[in-house]
Amino acid sequence: MVACKRQLIIFGGFHESARDYIYYNDVYAFNLDSFTWSKLAPSGIGPAPRSGCQMATTPEGSIIIYGGYSKQRIKKDVDKGTLHTDMFLLKTEGAGKEEDKWAWSRLNPSGVKPTPRSGFSIAIGPNNRSLLFGGVHDEEEEESIEGDFFNDIYFYDIGKNRWFPGQLKGPKSDKRKRRRGRQAEAEGAGDEEMEKQPPQGPVEIVKEVVAEDGTVMTIKQVISGPAEEKERSESEEEEEDGALGQQVEPCPRSNAMLAVKHGVLYVYGGMFEVGDHQFTLSDLYSIDLHKMEEWKVLVEMDPKAQEWLEESESDEEEDDMEGAEGGEEEEETSEEESEDEGGEEQHPSVQPDEEHADYLSRTEQYWIKLARSNMGPDAKEKKVVKVAHAMAKTFYEDSV
Repeated sequence: MVACKRQLIIFGGFHESARDYIYYNDVYAFNLDSFTWSKLAPSGIGPAPRSGCQMATTPEGSIIIYGGYSKQRIKKDVDKGTLHTDMFLLKTEGAGKEEDKWAWSRLNPSGVKPTPRSGFSIAIGPNNRSLLFGGVHDEEEEESIEGDFFNDIYFYDIGKNRWFPGQLKGPKSDKRKRRRGRQAEAEGAGDEEMEKQPPQGPVEIVKEVVAEDGTVMTIKQVISGPAEEKERSESEEEEEDGALGQQVEPCPRSNAMLAVKHGVLYVYGGMFEVGDHQFTLSDLYSIDLHKMEEWKVLVEMDPKAQEWLEESESDEEEDDMEGAEGGEEEEETSEEESEDEGGEEQHPSVQPDEEHADYLSRTEQYWIKLARSNMGPDAKEKKVVKVAHAMAKTFYEDSV
């Protein structure tokens, strides 16, 4: 739903009952002056029926509709899902006495488009752009569904009809300060030597080495001058800065809530899955869309709270089984024991001044084992490793 010209516009959706389901592609408008609903009948060819699509308004008062999901029945008890990646524009053709006339048109944007996904979120950003964040792509197998979650940003330039991915530039000021400090130290330490020695270019050193059998080999070695050494040192410093600067970012998720204020994007909550378990997030991040340098953590996620939520679900199942057998005293005892056992389990702690890469290398097998236990023996190894790394990263960021 979006607000457009004193109206609230609703498109699509679905209704599911115990026996059947149906997807919609109709458009309704709620007039904010008369407080009445009306069904719109746009001309042209519009989107196919779907749910889960996202809508955004343009400065001219048009509406952009992107993506969505639908499924259709192939045969009895077998459905096929479809991730929609098309984009449409709903715009007014003119104002009549009673209601506006609307028309559909299909958009074919250029650039780098988002990968197919559902559960993404959209917001209106600065510079006549809308943005897309997160989502999930479900891989449907015969008896299971595995989802790949995203935490990337894509921008859509409304004026140019073009997609492009959002790239984090990183905090440049810190890098420049470190580089200037290193240059100052190097210049201060080498001032005396530079006064004594004139500037030198590349120097070629020729050495003769005599082998045991009497063979004479000539070895040439070229020593680079100060300019080349400076270029090499700068490239090495950039690599070091990239390795040391671990970027903070929201973990992959779907159905996050977005808001943009004064050019700053705020991302709150969402959900992700590990095996058969769903986790609801309550963290809050922000990023300056003008600079695109780094994410800032406004409210951190408590990993212990997430573990407790997962354990409480299993505890309730155990309690129901014990309650069916009868015995309130045994029920209370089992709850206390399960709480004690849950409290004893602790993740590997982060050592003082330990970098994320070092922590992951030291504890990787623990997180892989934990991810495997949650996802089950049938989960793909690549997916297990990906989830394990995400869990380790989240715990590391919450610990430092």
